[in-house]
Amino acid sequence: METHKITKENLIEKFESLKAEGYRFVTITCLEIDENTLEMIYHFDKDLKVVHYRMQVPKNESMPSLSPVFFAAFLVENEIIDQFGLKFDNLVFDFGGSLYLDDNDDITATPFCKYGVKRA
Repeated sequence: METHKITKENLIEKFESLKAEGYRFVTITCLEIDENTLEMIYHFDKDLKVVHYRMQVPKNESMPSLSPVFFAAFLVENEIIDQFGLKFDNLVFDFGGSLYLDDNDDITATPFCKYGVKRA
C-alpha cells in the first residue's frame, strides 16, 4: 500500500496523470483532525494495486473538486459537504448540502454528522 502527500495546488494535475496512466478512482476518506482541520485521503487503484494521496486542509477553505477528472467523485464530495461542511470548487453536481435530505426532513443545516456513537 503506497501513501503519498499531496497539496491543493497540484491535486488536479496529479490525478489527471493518474487517470491517464489507467488508475481508477475508488473513494475519498475525510477525517476531522481538530475543530479547524480535516484530512483528505484520496484512494485509487490499478491492476489491484491501491495508492493513497493524503493532505490536511483547513475547514474554512474550499477544495478543488475531483469530479471534472473522475466523474464519480461528485457523490463522495457531496457526502463530505453534508458531513463536514467542506466546500468544493467546480463540482459537477452540487446538491447544496442536501444530498441526504428531502422535503420532509427537519435537518436544515450542514454539517449534520457531528456526533459519534459511544459503545459501553
